[in-house]
Amino acid sequence: MRKSLLILTMLLANPFYVICLAEQNRRHTPAAKSNVPRDSIILSDPAVLVHKPTSTYYMTGTGGLLWKSKDLSHWDGPYSAAQPSPTSWMGAHPQIWAAELHEYNGKFYYFATFTNDSIIIETNKEGRIPRRASHILSADTPEGPYTPVSDHDYLPSDRPTLDGTFWIEDGKPYMVFCEEWLHNQNGTIEAIQLSGDLSRPVGKPALLFRASDSPWSREKRDGGITFNRVTDGPWLFRTDTGRLGMLWTSWILGDYTMGVAYSKSGRLEGPWIQEKEPLTPPNHGHGMIFKDLEGRNILSAHSHSEINGRYVRRPVFWEIDLTGNKLHIIRKID
Repeated sequence: MRKSLLILTMLLANPFYVICLAEQNRRHTPAAKSNVPRDSIILSDPAVLVHKPTSTYYMTGTGGLLWKSKDLSHWDGPYSAAQPSPTSWMGAHPQIWAAELHEYNGKFYYFATFTNDSIIIETNKEGRIPRRASHILSADTPEGPYTPVSDHDYLPSDRPTLDGTFWIEDGKPYMVFCEEWLHNQNGTIEAIQLSGDLSRPVGKPALLFRASDSPWSREKRDGGITFNRVTDGPWLFRTDTGRLGMLWTSWILGDYTMGVAYSKSGRLEGPWIQEKEPLTPPNHGHGMIFKDLEGRNILSAHSHSEINGRYVRRPVFWEIDLTGNKLHIIRKID
């Protein structure tokens, strides 16, 4: 764990780091188990891939491991999935955050955030900031193993970035990601075009919006209450009417919470209009959407709670309605 002022600052400002550090400091994959109830799995940032040919759900997230299920309720795992290159900037034992699985052009891709604490890219009032960025791994099957598509840097190496996700517009692939508040004191969500084979970036990142644009996220700072600086977990979707939306997560004081923004133009460049109220109940966040084998639209996120003095995160699923012009939560799936 980090032995600097940075860790104290992060823990006080964002308890998310407690979870990340606990999950990432494991050096070995736990023994896989069968038929594990979803509500007993500890996992941040759960993301689900539906593999129709085998009627199997694959779930990953922070930690670099993989779970498998036939019914979304009971899971087998965890299994090792990611094999980042030890000779790359990521190093031999990177932290792995917010992994996602995507199927594209006949292959499977693993978008994840990697952190190498041995490389310090800057020192500021928050402390020593390590090298952190999203990278893309690929495999021929959803189970992996996932290895780097290339050794290209997808995102700028001189600023910490995280939570890269995948989007296609006009047939062109993009990575949508966050710049971390530790660098700029006002987290951003940005987009960068990718090459057709997802091996490298094309052009430079474009700003979509900033944390300060949110009307609902808040934190205590400098003796008052102001916007929360955190931007986490972007995920893009379209309603059945074609409206382009984005899930993203921040904090309302001590509660990790997810909101929604909609693109006025219907395109990635926006402008992005923030919903006035958050989407999820308090202490639920970092969401993504998938269509289950029954054809229902499902919102996946994690709960965030304190149990016996430590923070615990578990996968939570809701059935959602996308038939109108906005996303609506219908019910929680037990």
